[in-house]
Amino acid sequence: MMTLTQQIITVAMVVLGTAVTRFLPFLVFPSGKPTPKYVQFLGKFLPSAVFGLLVIYSLKDVSVFAGSHGIPEMISILLVVILHVWKRQMLLSIAGGTVCYMLLVQFVF
Repeated sequence: MMTLTQQIITVAMVVLGTAVTRFLPFLVFPSGKPTPKYVQFLGKFLPSAVFGLLVIYSLKDVSVFAGSHGIPEMISILLVVILHVWKRQMLLSIAGGTVCYMLLVQFVF
């Protein structure tokens, strides 16, 4: 159990961390200056890299020779692709695939 002092310090550190992460980008990259090339590069390629990483992580333990044979994973991946081609919104694609997968493994497979 944390003491009152430890709780206050913990809350203060969380508030400080949140404030720094919210305000630091505005201080480092002011609106009057052009965005650095490396930040533009990261903004362009990082979402796709994260998406690829999620696919690899999600499929690393799937076995087509046991259990549900990877069927819920493949259905969810297909849904992600369809949603992404249709709406071009990565968050919607990821959330849709995740919800589909959870529903399939909980209620179908």
